[in-house]
Amino acid sequence: MKEIKPQQMSRNVFDAIGKDWMLVAAEADGRANAMTASWGGMGVLWNKCVAFVFIRPQRFTKTLIDKADTLSLSFFADDERAMLTYMGRTSGRDEDKLAKQNLIYSSVDGAPVFDRAKMTLVCRKLYRQTLTKDGFFDQSLIKLNYPNGDLHDVYVVEIEKVLVGE
Repeated sequence: MKEIKPQQMSRNVFDAIGKDWMLVAAEADGRANAMTASWGGMGVLWNKCVAFVFIRPQRFTKTLIDKADTLSLSFFADDERAMLTYMGRTSGRDEDKLAKQNLIYSSVDGAPVFDRAKMTLVCRKLYRQTLTKDGFFDQSLIKLNYPNGDLHDVYVVEIEKVLVGE
């Protein structure tokens, strides 16, 4: 993989996250795990190139993210949809999802980087906050997206490296 600057990314973030999905991955206590995500974004905050992702409290990957300093956001080719679906529906508490999907990774600055990814953002955590019901101006979003009351934690992460397949 080759490293580029965040400003050199050419992929449309709305397609990459919302339509094509991404894997959010972290490694802690000698174990790595990843989950599919389709909510998040990228931009500039605090004079840094950042990404933000939303993770529900019950996700196993969240326990690793909370212990680690870094995490990765990985984007894959269109033919990886079945793998991304599996990674979003299966819990890492129950099995080694990475092994089951033959997701081989190396650790870059403490974050998993998958060999099959077309692009990976290696990120350092900057901020985490749990969404609150009283923060929603449009209260219908709560009923629509949180029928079980399990509001996401939002993580703001600094994009430290962008790795793209050659």
